[in-house]
Amino acid sequence: MTNRLLKVLVNREGGAAARAGEGLADTLRAAFAAADTAVDIALLAARDMESALKTSAGKEQRIVVAGGDGTIASAAQALSGTDTELAVLPLGTLNHFARDLGLPTDLTEAAALAAHGDAVGIDVGSVNEHLFVNNASIGLYPLMVRQRDTVRKRRGWPKWLATFPAFTYTMSHLPRHRLRVDMGQGEEPVVTPLLFVGNNLYSLDRGKVGSRDTLRDGKLSVYAVAHRTRQSLIWFAARALVGKADRLADFVLLGSGTGLTVGSAASGIEIALDGEVKRLRSPLHFTIEPAALKVVVPAAG
Repeated sequence: MTNRLLKVLVNREGGAAARAGEGLADTLRAAFAAADTAVDIALLAARDMESALKTSAGKEQRIVVAGGDGTIASAAQALSGTDTELAVLPLGTLNHFARDLGLPTDLTEAAALAAHGDAVGIDVGSVNEHLFVNNASIGLYPLMVRQRDTVRKRRGWPKWLATFPAFTYTMSHLPRHRLRVDMGQGEEPVVTPLLFVGNNLYSLDRGKVGSRDTLRDGKLSVYAVAHRTRQSLIWFAARALVGKADRLADFVLLGSGTGLTVGSAASGIEIALDGEVKRLRSPLHFTIEPAALKVVVPAAG
């Protein structure tokens, strides 16, 4: 990719990008100059990223997208199934997707990889035609995200700080979802405060909790947490964070596969897709699209 003009789309409202302020464009140009690559940088509001991505999809050989997990999910929606390669600059708050792919967090290293690295096909999860690169969840997490966003708007707090009162609110309004889950062997009634569907297998093991070894296994992972009292659910969360979840006692459903259907008595289900909350029509049809998105990754080995 050396010596070609490389398009860089930046969500200027993302975590690290917002903190960088007005000097971000110059910082990015310097990082790519070190990689001997000229760039066309567009600093965009989050609401404008989708249209910019759609414009580039299928037309550019490679585009660089700078932002967090929500931004990368938008890129996946636009670029999956096209020949356009996606290179990622992790400039969000948590950057789960970038971490699981082993992408460098140092901006100069990330720019060099974006300019000169090779792309491979990775899997993408899908639910009712909406794509996700990390995970989808029903219950506790969407409720907490809604409340966190409310606190941020009301008080002007950063995301990490607004999470604390949002968590307290969520635990005091503990949801209990009555769902019907079909993983290909017939419907099973499930009562849970949290249903989690991952794009590939998320680990529950100590030292690897919440991470994935691969995004190319072609399977969704499914976890439905057992209904608990508020105190026991907090205790479960604490144990799960250190890799001590009990697979038999703590979950009413564990599994993996290429698809599942989730139904509810309600006409719609609120769901968080890579941290972005949406209300989708019931039932929810989950599938995985193997190698649908071409992403620039570090060389193996």
